[in-house]
Amino acid sequence: MEAFQKEFIEFLISAEVLTFGDFVTKSGRKTPYFINTGKYRTGLQLAQLGKFYASALLQYFGTDFDNLYGPAYKGIPLAVTTSITLAVEHKLDISVTYNRKEIKDHGERGSLIGHQYGGSERVVIIEDVITAGTSVTESLALLQAQGAPQVTGVLVSVDRMERGQEKLSAIQEMKKKFNLPVYSIVTVRDIITHLHNHPVDGKIIIDDTLKNRMEEYLALYGVDM
Repeated sequence: MEAFQKEFIEFLISAEVLTFGDFVTKSGRKTPYFINTGKYRTGLQLAQLGKFYASALLQYFGTDFDNLYGPAYKGIPLAVTTSITLAVEHKLDISVTYNRKEIKDHGERGSLIGHQYGGSERVVIIEDVITAGTSVTESLALLQAQGAPQVTGVLVSVDRMERGQEKLSAIQEMKKKFNLPVYSIVTVRDIITHLHNHPVDGKIIIDDTLKNRMEEYLALYGVDM
């Protein structure tokens, strides 16, 4: 695990995006941990978030991209803060595009804001998490209809590594369906490995009991990677 990935896991804790307890997912699964990326709420948090996404982008894609696409709504600030970090800290001036939910029939019109595609762009879709893959599927269809740029991959923050309706996880399904690289900054396995009996601000986040609960959950719903 890279240093920035360990820092990202602790950042998730400090931002209260990653929490532990008793939760029920949308699918009805009882889970001992929950990831809520809607909890990012300050300028400093967003600035830090951009650094983590930028580090992961450069690790997984090198410089084989020249546009970031952020799906409305949560993907928009992610793409923006990542592009700022790339420009300021890595001297890479990467264009940004995002969509609006409703197509305007006045002003600039259309459904895309920012860079308009001409077909030669190498695009990375920036997302928070992939649950069912619906957002990515919609994004790919929209981009195909709006200039048909080359989508080189998808980057999300956390891979929960659990299956959907079939034996594959949502990320695995995306890879198989679209033959597209899908990466995450960290996985739930990374989280367990780093936080198990490791103090953060003097506190053990994942002790033996919580680790066992997480392992039991993954035994029921997890996928082999």
